[in-house]
Amino acid sequence: MKARTCWEAVCTVDDLVADSGIAVWTEDGPVAVFYLPHRLPALFAISHTDPFSGSNVLARGITGDINGEPVVASPLYKQHFSLRSGQCLKDENMQVKVYPVLLDGNRIRLEVPGAQAAARAACGPPVSG
Repeated sequence: MKARTCWEAVCTVDDLVADSGIAVWTEDGPVAVFYLPHRLPALFAISHTDPFSGSNVLARGITGDINGEPVVASPLYKQHFSLRSGQCLKDENMQVKVYPVLLDGNRIRLEVPGAQAAARAACGPPVSG
């Protein structure tokens, strides 16, 4: 049986900071949402938790580009994580979770597991694509 997911509204466009990340809370835990207006797509979402330290810090990392790959550098140990795949560029055994993200009017929505009926109800109406 496939796990149920939903598109959870986590913030608005006004909450975003260009070329930076913000931390949001989801039913799946803390997520870092990045807005890179000079790229297409411009929105990325990965786990906020640095797998090397266990600290919720990735939204505070510095964004950049390594050989065309959009990345964030962890503010603690400086490992670079791909914003597309979550893969650590220095250690192929480490990866952070990536979340599908979309713009729905003024809302930023993430596709997150909908483990509980209450969580699914809070996700809002299905998004047409």
